[in-house]
This record gives sequence, C-alpha cells and structure tokens, in this order.
Amino acid sequence: MTPLALIVALLQVGDTSIFAPLALPAPTEVRAASGAPGAHYWQNRADYDISARLDTASRSVYGHLTLTYTNHSPDTLRYLWFQLDQNAFKPGSLSHDAYDIGGAKYGGPTFNGGEHILKFEQVRGAVRTALKTRIDDTELKADLAQPLAPGGLAVISIDWHMPVPQSGMDKMGWDGALYEIAQWHPRVAVYDDLRGWNIEPYIGQGEFYLEYGDFTYAVTVPAGYIVCGTGTLTNPLAVLTSDERARLAAAAHADTTTPIIRSARAKRDGMLTWKFVAKNVRDIAWAASPDYRWDATSWNGIMAYAFYRPSAAETWGGAADMARATIKEYSTRWYPYPYPQITVVEGPVAGQEYPMFAMEGRFADQYALYAVIAPIVGHNWMPMIVGSNERLHFWQDEGLNTWMASFAEGARYPEKGDQATRVAHERELVSRAESLGVDTPTEVASDRVPTKRLTPEEYLKPSVALELLRNDILGPAAFDDAFRTYIQRWAYRHPAPADFFRTMEDAGGKRLDWFWREMFVENDHFDQAIDSVAVAGDSVTVTYGNRARGVLPIRARFTFTDGTTATYSYPAEVWMRYNRRYTRTYSLGGKHIARIELDPDHRLIDIDRSNNVWPAGGTLSSTQP
Repeated sequence: MTPLALIVALLQVGDTSIFAPLALPAPTEVRAASGAPGAHYWQNRADYDISARLDTASRSVYGHLTLTYTNHSPDTLRYLWFQLDQNAFKPGSLSHDAYDIGGAKYGGPTFNGGEHILKFEQVRGAVRTALKTRIDDTELKADLAQPLAPGGLAVISIDWHMPVPQSGMDKMGWDGALYEIAQWHPRVAVYDDLRGWNIEPYIGQGEFYLEYGDFTYAVTVPAGYIVCGTGTLTNPLAVLTSDERARLAAAAHADTTTPIIRSARAKRDGMLTWKFVAKNVRDIAWAASPDYRWDATSWNGIMAYAFYRPSAAETWGGAADMARATIKEYSTRWYPYPYPQITVVEGPVAGQEYPMFAMEGRFADQYALYAVIAPIVGHNWMPMIVGSNERLHFWQDEGLNTWMASFAEGARYPEKGDQATRVAHERELVSRAESLGVDTPTEVASDRVPTKRLTPEEYLKPSVALELLRNDILGPAAFDDAFRTYIQRWAYRHPAPADFFRTMEDAGGKRLDWFWREMFVENDHFDQAIDSVAVAGDSVTVTYGNRARGVLPIRARFTFTDGTTATYSYPAEVWMRYNRRYTRTYSLGGKHIARIELDPDHRLIDIDRSNNVWPAGGTLSSTQP
C-alpha cells in the first residue's frame, strides 16, 4: 500500500488509537477553547428567603420560602423546574422502587416522606397567582404566570412541609432529639447552556447541582435547642447568653479552641428562632439538638466551629481545630476560603457536605475522624466553590477532592502516612480492581454506577490520575499552576469535564487527549513489561513492552554488579511512535548490568508487576505501605 493509500484508509476508518484527538464539545462563546468561561458565559441566579419550624412531636419541618430567580440566559423561560429531593422517601418513588431505600432506617415501608407542597405561587407586586405544577418523582415543573424574558426576575412563594426520615440516605436525618436537616426545601434546578433544564432525579448518589445565590433563613425550634448551619448567625443577642457571646468574640482572635457552650441549657418552654445569612452559596443545611456542645477557633479571620454531644467528646474535642487545619491547608495550597465560617457537626450522618457545613459521625479515634473531616470540609472547594454537576459527573467533585484531601490528611497526621503514601494505597486498590477486571469508566453518570462501585472509579481513580499527572507527566509546578487556574476560572460557576480538561492543558502546557481518554473516558488497563534484554560487552539493549491499551511514562532502574544504580525516564508519548515496543541501547561505561526493574517505586498503575523485572523472577522492589 502506498503512503497516500494508507492515509486515505486511516481517514476512512478513523483514528482509534489511545493518542487520537479526544472528542470534546465544540467551544462556543459561552465556553472557550482554552477551558475558560467564554466572553458570553452566563448562568442564572437563585436567592432565597426561608422560614422554617421544627416540630419535634411529629418529627417534621414546616416551611415557607420566597425565591427570587434571575434569568441571565439568552432564552425566554415559560416554566421552572424544582428539585424535591425528599420525594425519594415517598412510597412509589424511583429511589424506593429501583434502589430499595424503603427499609426501616428511612422510616419504614409506610413512611410517607417527601416535600408536601401546600402553596405554590408567583408574586408580582401585590398580585399572587397560584401556579400550575406537575410533580415527577423528585422533580417539580411549575408553569409561570407569564414568560420570563432574558434579564427578568420571577418571584416564587412556596409553603411546604416534610416528615424527617430517620436516615435520609446518610445525608440527613434524626437520632433521638438531634436533627440534621439537608436537601429539605424546594430548590430550583439549574438551567444551563449544556442541557437546558437539568432534570436528573435524585437517587441518593450524585447529590446535587444548584444555582448560586444569597440565602436568609430562620429556624424556629424548641427553646432548649442549639442550632448550627450554613452561614452566619445574625441574631446572637436573641439566642446566646452574654457569656456565650463573649467567648465567641474571644475565639475569633484565637488559634486555640474555646468552648462556647459547655453544658446543656436549662429546659425552657416555648420556641426560639435562630437566624442566619449565607452569601454566594448553592445550598444551605442545618442541625439542631438540645445536647450540643459548641467549640470554636479561628484562622485568618475565619471561624471554625464544632458541635457535638457530650458522649462524643473524647474524639470530637479536637474537631474544631481539625476544621481549622483543613481550611488553612486548602486555602494556602489551592484557593482562599471565601466564607466567614466552617462548621463540623456530629450526628447520625457519617459524612456529608454542604456549603460551610460538614456532617460527620462518631469514630474510634482522632485519625478516623479527621479522615472524614478533611474531605468533607474540603468539598467546600469542590463542588461548593467550583460548582460542577454532581449528578452527571460525580468524579469532578469527589475524585478531585479525594486527591486534594490527601495533602491535608498527610500534613496533620504524617505518622499515618504522608500525602504520597496515602495516594499510593489508593493506586494499589485501583490496580487491583483493574487486574480483576471489575473496573468501569470514571466518566459515567452517577445513576449508572452501582453504589458499591462508586469508590474505585469516582473517588480513587481520579485521585490516582491527578497524582500521576502532577508528578510524572506535567510536573508539580505546571500542574499546580493549571489546577489553581481551573479553580480561579470556575469559582461560583458551572464547569463541565471538557472545561477541566482544556484548562489543565491550556495552563499546564501539554496536550493530554490520551491521558483524559485512558483515565476518565475509557477504563483502559496498564501493563508495562521488559520484553527482552541483550547484553553485548559494555552495552545493553532493552526492549520495553506496553501490553495493555493504556500508556504511561517509562521509569526504569538499572542496578549494576558494583551495587550502583541508574534511573532512566521516558515520557508516555514514546508509545505514540513505537506503539507496543520501545527499544533503547545503553553504554554501560565498563559496568556490568545485574538487574533492571520498571517502575521500582510503584508510582504507576500496573496490573501485572511480575513482568517488570529482569532477569525474570527477580525480587520486585516497592515503596508500598
């Protein structure tokens, strides 16, 4: 076949190699080819004013909200879609029937959960118009009284109530007198340039995708309760004693922990209202208990709070400082924490994140507790600041944050492993999953991934991928610059995976189609090998093999008979030219080769390390824990 005929044949069948250009959505004026928001980027805004009452007798929340929705899109909207996540706990829901969440821990098979809408109106001045609505599982469609033109505002008034499930898919619930309330009010869905209305149902994984805005909210509870939540407490004079306020003021200037509420309050009749404000967030959550102790500390003007019951004090006594340490680590390494406080709260939820608010359970020791606090608090960066679509691209917050948290965990408790050691353990788990053939692609919508498979593909593999990209492909300086650029570009915006990929290339300085394909789009495996070694005098010819589709850099360590070593490194792109076999001849300068090993420090994914050493059967070295 002539060269021209070969080119024509390739064009006809298309390039299916690992190095082929990755098919990404075409850039637009909304999303630029560089990965940055385009000149005409837009997103809508949702501001809420909410009042709620906790009825402990019926274990229900009753609420009223006013939503001010701003249409920044170029489209005229004739209806709005809302998320009613609590409808997952209604009999007959998709989650109930398809994902079997109707067990006793959710309230029992007859538990009639859900957000029960009492009134749904559009407000225009003094005129209130009841809107036609239609509920489809966890989504509600509301037809507007009149079309909402670009640049226009719609004011929506809603009254509703919701029974609190005992365990809301480990994201909210109650335990005795304690309540953790989240995903609890009707929330307007995202209308974006990629999909129009995002109407994916809530099934318990994939969590949420929401617009940014300002929230004011008031929570009325029995007078003896302590309330904590997203945002800043705005009526401390009404709910805190003078001593509590004084201790809180002192904590604002201390890097040590100050107990704010030290003992249970005296029982009181009646109700008390706690008021909060949160600016430029995508959601709010809160918790209430009559038994809470409240600790506080601060860093760089940011308050760090811990709320916990006395029975959890042994491990939770250091929780406020753990939150402080996490905020400091993420802020100094990646992007400054923009909010006035961070709260970690103990309760029945094992680990769940909301803006400025992190829920954690009880753990055996400080190490186990911080292993949850660090990533849950860290989610304030992904996806609370960088607002990706969790329901479609789970890895874009969970995977990136898993890797980011490894720095915080390694810094605080190096005796349990530094950052590299922690990711090395993740890499071993990913390699094991691939060697067993049970792995799936990372870029899969969360409702398509069985729950038991979420951890390897959505949490661990992206973390391992970022570690490889930073240390073995881009280098730390280029990677850190690109990763910070991604956060800066997309803070309080809605990036898609293509925006992440393009930004990392644009600011990192390297085309990475092959890397995104093998690590995120496909579930390619990795198996480098030493195919052959030929020794001739003081030279040696080594043929390296790539026995799987995935490609990674080559790291080879030569050990000589005199005990000295030499390390040779080649970029992954060598496989673009040499396909499956890459041959190099080395002059040994009078030395004699004793041993060759690929990836001796186990920095790469490899499903079969038995072929990584020459002579065959030699002992593999390892830095694995």
